[in-house]
Amino acid sequence: MTLTVAILGRPNVGKSTMFNRLTGRPTALVDPAPGVTRDRREGQARLGGVTLRLVDTAGLEVAGADTLEGRMRAQTERALRGADVALLLVDARAGITPMDRHFADWLRTSPTPIVLVANKCDGRAARAGVLEAYALGLGDPVATSAEHGDGIADLTGILAAFEAGEARDAEGEDDRSSLQLAIVGRPNVGKSTLVNRLLGDERVLTGPEPGVTRDSIAIDWSWRDRRIRLVDTAGLRRRARVVEALEKMSVADARRSIRFAHVVVLLLDGEQSAERQDLSIGRDVADEGRALVIGVNKWDLVGNRRRTLRELRDRLARSLPQVRGIPVVALSALTGVGTGRLLGEALRIHEVWTRRIATGPLNRWLAEAIGQHPPPVVRGRRLKLRYITQTKARPPTFALFTTRPSALPASYSRYLVNGIRDRFDLAGVPIRLVPRKGRNPYIGDSA
Repeated sequence: MTLTVAILGRPNVGKSTMFNRLTGRPTALVDPAPGVTRDRREGQARLGGVTLRLVDTAGLEVAGADTLEGRMRAQTERALRGADVALLLVDARAGITPMDRHFADWLRTSPTPIVLVANKCDGRAARAGVLEAYALGLGDPVATSAEHGDGIADLTGILAAFEAGEARDAEGEDDRSSLQLAIVGRPNVGKSTLVNRLLGDERVLTGPEPGVTRDSIAIDWSWRDRRIRLVDTAGLRRRARVVEALEKMSVADARRSIRFAHVVVLLLDGEQSAERQDLSIGRDVADEGRALVIGVNKWDLVGNRRRTLRELRDRLARSLPQVRGIPVVALSALTGVGTGRLLGEALRIHEVWTRRIATGPLNRWLAEAIGQHPPPVVRGRRLKLRYITQTKARPPTFALFTTRPSALPASYSRYLVNGIRDRFDLAGVPIRLVPRKGRNPYIGDSA
């Protein structure tokens, strides 16, 4: 497979130098004057076992469509649409400019995965610029120096993960138009029956015997013009009960499907209360950072439905507080009742899982949260929370810049996570808060 990679950025951030470094040939013109590159230039590279088709583009500028700069930008936009992944380069020595922020906002609306690259990181002066790059909301920046080759190995590793179809989760996710949906649960809860009902075809083997499904079966289909990759998995029993080698391989395959899914439907048996194994699977899904939907199957056989739902929601609230607000859908895979709502909830929770929050509202919320409940005093000194920004989605991940990251109590982190969940409507998805040591790039050194 050849991975098409577009190199984007404002003028003079080192795009052509990066192009030459990755191709290993000085084919693109490089000059300190901005605007040297006007047309798209393509080249081939083989790095770390990955075949790349690289596209060097003109510097992104704000200009009218009928101007030369406007036509150059149109070429860049075409390169972006045809790329499998795009590298957005920023100049770490110069810091983040308003133009960088403008084009980062535009790129967040693109379905093409974006990897943020902080270039020219060949000196101490670039450290502040790397921290500022988090404010663009495009994930952790990859620190590189295209001129000297620093950081190219890290960048190659990220591109290799895209080529293998494994990483959009690391720094930018896979194709947003396709939903990776895995159906998991204990044996014999109706996973394969649900898959067949959704597809409208007897695509996978079903039967009353537990353990009919052994391999994770992936099926590509579409629902309401949305492409979905549906994965049926083997039943997950308690680890202590899994002794046969074949079942161990089936379980490992199912857990691998969870890791690569976007949304996981945890299917329960409505005739039974949520068991410890069900909750254990739910915790595994949350720990992997996947979006979770609870499907309660065999609903047509349930007697007291209102009490069953109430008890289930109470147990989920106690046992899975880290993903408070998980959607619960009652359904019957046998009759098809509720399956449409299940898919609707899966698409909705996927949107929540991929949501990005602007840095400004986040920091206004942080000021309010600190005012209502100040950080604790640790070893005689009160912790200072300086700045927060979302570093990536899928799951929503936030970097919190503080004076002493290791001293932030888990209880205060939970307070902040719950505040983010409530303020920005992130119910039902795992949220990660990563304390970091650093200064607020928007305030002076004297602050």
